[in-house]
Amino acid sequence: MKDLKDKKIAVLCGGRSGERDVSLRSGQRVFDSLKKQGFDVIELDPDDNLIAMLKKHRIDLVYIALHGRWGEDGCVQGILELAGIPYTGSGVLASALAMNKLAAKKMFNVAEVPTPRYAELDARGDLAAQAEKIKRALPLPLVVKPVSEGSSLGVSLIREGDDLARTLEQTVREYHEVFVEEFIKGREVTVGLIGRDAELRALPVLELVPRKAFYDFEAKYTSGMTEFILPARLPRPLYEKTQATALAAHRALGCRGVSRVDMIVAERGQTAYVTEVNSSPGLTEQSDLPAEAAHAGISFDQLVVKILESAC
Repeated sequence: MKDLKDKKIAVLCGGRSGERDVSLRSGQRVFDSLKKQGFDVIELDPDDNLIAMLKKHRIDLVYIALHGRWGEDGCVQGILELAGIPYTGSGVLASALAMNKLAAKKMFNVAEVPTPRYAELDARGDLAAQAEKIKRALPLPLVVKPVSEGSSLGVSLIREGDDLARTLEQTVREYHEVFVEEFIKGREVTVGLIGRDAELRALPVLELVPRKAFYDFEAKYTSGMTEFILPARLPRPLYEKTQATALAAHRALGCRGVSRVDMIVAERGQTAYVTEVNSSPGLTEQSDLPAEAAHAGISFDQLVVKILESAC
């Protein structure tokens, strides 16, 4: 703590992704916490001259509160590596893998981490023909997802086969890279992970019960739209197995310091399927990670410092 308080810290937040507003909220909370705890800290909204900005303010360490593309996908991490400035969270490769859901799924398959079946898509090909092929390979309902977006941006649930081709066209038009995933009926859960190496630990399993049919962006970030159940309503063996699966997913991608693993615990069977790993999880008032930490007896201020230590 003493060494960290001798450092000039920049909280990076905002950025250019579709999650800019969420990132600004996360960054403000982190900044307020660090300031209150006596750290020498400023907020920075990164632009194309990030290295110049950091040098101007003589920054020693960066706290990444960016979410989504260009902030959570290895781009900013690579810039900081070049500048020789330590930063919180995962490195370049792990960040890139976590952000690219298809790449992450392939890593999960190699590591034997359960994940829903999926179909890749050629965005330049015949989408209608691909839709028909996908319907023959995977049972309805299906989930259409952008390859590299977070916070459920652009995610659609397809219940009727006729809707698939039209949804693919719309999603490809907006997000370019898209894939289709098998829908697993079950409980939406998420597990935060904090610490490094031997100190890595899984936080309590949080169950998410959205007020609407699907856990989308609105449900995630609108107060009152989702009920948090802590701890999740799972039998003890399945609860512990779900935490172990989260740890395996984190390690399969090589994540560091902090992550949040989103999963579906299937109604049938005793399996938690990993849908994605967030290498820079939200820290807003509605975010999952702070709620899980609080249930484990970790205050928000303590959580912020624990993540800050991952830069050392």
